Amino acid sequence: MVGLGTIINIITVIVGGSIGLLVGKGLSDNLRDIVMKGLGLVTLIIGFRMALDTKNIFIPMASMVFGGLLGEWWGIKAGLDHLGESMKRASTRLFSATGGDDTFSEGFVTASLVFAVGPMTVLGAIQDGLTGNFKLLAIKAGLDGFAAMVFAATLGIGVLFSIFTLIVYQGGLTAVAALARGSLGAEEVANSLAVGELSATGGILIIGIGLALLEIKDVRVSNFLPAIVLAPVIVILLSAFGVGL
Repeated sequence: MVGLGTIINIITVIVGGSIGLLVGKGLSDNLRDIVMKGLGLVTLIIGFRMALDTKNIFIPMASMVFGGLLGEWWGIKAGLDHLGESMKRASTRLFSATGGDDTFSEGFVTASLVFAVGPMTVLGAIQDGLTGNFKLLAIKAGLDGFAAMVFAATLGIGVLFSIFTLIVYQGGLTAVAALARGSLGAEEVANSLAVGELSATGGILIIGIGLALLEIKDVRVSNFLPAIVLAPVIVILLSAFGVGL
């Protein structure tokens, strides 16, 4: 069970990538810019709505502060960047050795990293699996669909094969979250304060993505990913010690 959000995401990548293959390099810079800015504004609204659902602002605040410190310490963004470069080099060598198309490899790896690596993927997949709310993945699907159009126009059909990465990685996260939901009980999870604070903290990360899309500020959002885990942990610890929330 990959989840409805991931299915929508797969469809938008296929549609966007197919359009990109048809139009080639005919997409103007102005068209790309206006669409990305529009998606950036919508992303900001989604992030603010999620963030304002917190029942105690100090929980997302603590999660972001300590999560950001951990992310910087562990070098999550640098690690993801290094992973991307390693995948590109490895795939390029593989296709060169077998006489394959380097552009296919680059298109597949580039699209896979953009579509599957990032806080919106993690949070959206978990939210879809735990609560059945796929709105965040629907927004991500819109972003990915347009990105697939641009990538396919320049890098070719390899971009379309990135849907398998979405199925395995994003769909896998949703399936794991759905299993957790089943073990706890759907109603209990939906009303869980821990899940609510996870969502609110994720909303702050989504605001960071929106700022980057609008080119207002390049926030290293990936380094804040530990905050998503810390938020429910903080709620559970406070509840265990009898601290009222």
